[in-house]
Amino acid sequence: MKKKYNEEGISIKKSENFSEWYTQIIKKADLVDYSKVSGCLVFKPNSFVLWESAKEYFNKKIKKDGVENVYFPMFIPEKLLMKEAEHLEGFSPEVAWVTHTGKTKLSEKLAIRPTSETLMYDSYSKWIRSWKDLPMRYNQWCSVVRWEFKNPIPFLRTREFLWQEGHTVFSTKKEADKEANKILKFYKNLFEELYAIPVLSGKKSEKEKFAGADYSLSVEALLPNGKGIQGATTHHLGQNFSKPFNIKFLDKKGKKQYAWQNSWGFSTRSLGIMLAIHGDDKGLILPPKISQIKAIIIPILFEDSMDKVLNKSKEIQKRIGSSLCKIDSRLDHTPGWKFNHWEMKGIPLRIEIGPKDIEKKQVVVVRRDTSEKILVKEKELPKKFKELLIEIQKNLYEKAKKSLESKIVKTNKFEDLKKSIKNKKIAFIPWCGKIKCEESIKLKTNGAKSLNIPFNQKDLNKKCIGCKNNAKYHAYFGKSY
Repeated sequence: MKKKYNEEGISIKKSENFSEWYTQIIKKADLVDYSKVSGCLVFKPNSFVLWESAKEYFNKKIKKDGVENVYFPMFIPEKLLMKEAEHLEGFSPEVAWVTHTGKTKLSEKLAIRPTSETLMYDSYSKWIRSWKDLPMRYNQWCSVVRWEFKNPIPFLRTREFLWQEGHTVFSTKKEADKEANKILKFYKNLFEELYAIPVLSGKKSEKEKFAGADYSLSVEALLPNGKGIQGATTHHLGQNFSKPFNIKFLDKKGKKQYAWQNSWGFSTRSLGIMLAIHGDDKGLILPPKISQIKAIIIPILFEDSMDKVLNKSKEIQKRIGSSLCKIDSRLDHTPGWKFNHWEMKGIPLRIEIGPKDIEKKQVVVVRRDTSEKILVKEKELPKKFKELLIEIQKNLYEKAKKSLESKIVKTNKFEDLKKSIKNKKIAFIPWCGKIKCEESIKLKTNGAKSLNIPFNQKDLNKKCIGCKNNAKYHAYFGKSY
């Protein structure tokens, strides 16, 4: 018999109905609220603090590498968006337009930023004159709007989302290529080190690359429902934008050259990936590195020992770091209710302190990832606290990695490809790389498409699984958001 839906607990198992489970944890962990506009979320403190952690992590990476942060307006004149034809074609179904101010029609439509290449590159064309102005490496943190879809999913697919977009300019293709690969490694580190999520790194197919790019690179993750999801991308734009936007510079020989460009970004979608992969039937499980609160202290309160226990709780909080943990001393809820409440929120550690624990000079520490209870002597707690956070971070990554590896099927048989997709797995297949073939595979497998193509592949002596021509490389195929 299924448990009735209630405000505190999850009423469905993750393994039974991922979609409903995901919707419940997002709401019950108090991460978001739904606005009156479909697909536009209100980020509540519990989720926005996670985005702040991700921003802080990535900002340190790119600033150390020489990237500077800027901000550009959200409105893009139609004539700018039309300057690069392939780019416009790729984004036109998703663009939201401003056409009026009050009752007055604007002389030119303004696009609400779906991405900022065209607006930023108009400025770049005025700022870049000489090779001495290069490289120009700017990044902005902002929101973007993309309107074309029917079923919004919190974090994973929303009409407005938060992200960073890097836009960089170089004097040579070699420099741009090098940066595109470097930033992809930054994204891989972000997912694996901060989010504790293993990802598949590689190159996007011609069909799936960014509109207007020479090539796109990505990191891809696999959700529990068997769908692949793009975590972050870097795009080498070649000279596809520098030519229509007239981004030229005088090289060292005094000759005019068109610049080489990249763009790259990750968004709040990454939070949804993390929450979906690590969460369980009790709620969220936050990796310690992204959770700003590392532990919740639950004092076990009785009337005759209340002051003693509260004072000891404050002492423990101070010893392990006041900014790292929080005390839940509310009197209107039982300890059991608090345990469930903070498990739902995914806080990495729970520290229980009662009068008997004080007598024994110990605390009870509970891991959120395994539910293991550990008796820790007070004097050993600061050291054990740090050790447990490292262990939890590592365990979450290893568990997710094992799950990913178990769901990758290597095959060169089309029937096995179809079976893999049906069983909510990713297929690793020999493939020719042609758009027509990818479209055929998608049709015959009821929706599977290329996720990406791993790097450092050796020559294949195999036939493409789709068209039986010579395979060009191995690629990951699966259903995807």
